[in-house]
Amino acid sequence: MVKNISGIILAGGANSRFQGITKANIVIDGKTIISRIIDTISEIFSEIIIVTNTADKFKEFNNFILTGDHFLNAGPLCGIHAALKISSKEAIFVFAGDMPLLNKELIIRQIEYYNNTKCDILVPEIAKYSEPLHAIYNISILKRLEEYLYGDHNFAVREFIRQVDSIYMQLENSENIRNAFTNINSPSDVLLVEKILRTV
Repeated sequence: MVKNISGIILAGGANSRFQGITKANIVIDGKTIISRIIDTISEIFSEIIIVTNTADKFKEFNNFILTGDHFLNAGPLCGIHAALKISSKEAIFVFAGDMPLLNKELIIRQIEYYNNTKCDILVPEIAKYSEPLHAIYNISILKRLEEYLYGDHNFAVREFIRQVDSIYMQLENSENIRNAFTNINSPSDVLLVEKILRTV
């Protein structure tokens, strides 16, 4: 178990493309996405936090910490902020709640890289494409993030990352890693993940 980092799931809100179902609760091959995420990360992190403004949709996970956003209308940065506020660790490993194919070995690689590097944020990158919702954030950025959220900014996570001491972890452009970063934006993505699962 990792002692210095919390595992964070940004469980988001409803999505019109899925008849209002919260994406983390979409069922793929008989199991919800959030259950798949927890199955992958529960052996890594001693503290798991689910960030959601609809806690009633995640009652079965009340053995974990559930918290809501303190800011609204600023996208995933609100969830990252909420997790930083409540985490008891020195850093948080943030996962989007719609990533059903997380890779345990990749997560551990990132943690080891972070622990051997001094930075505010560690972001994985493949061929110049960064994935800020599979990244590690040190709690030292909390005050800076709050100031940013109070301002009039572009609230894209990648934009905030540029404001602090961030390091990009270069990863090989392999199928396994690309799959690990797969997220669900449409019903066709569900079919794609089901196809990948059949080949694993």
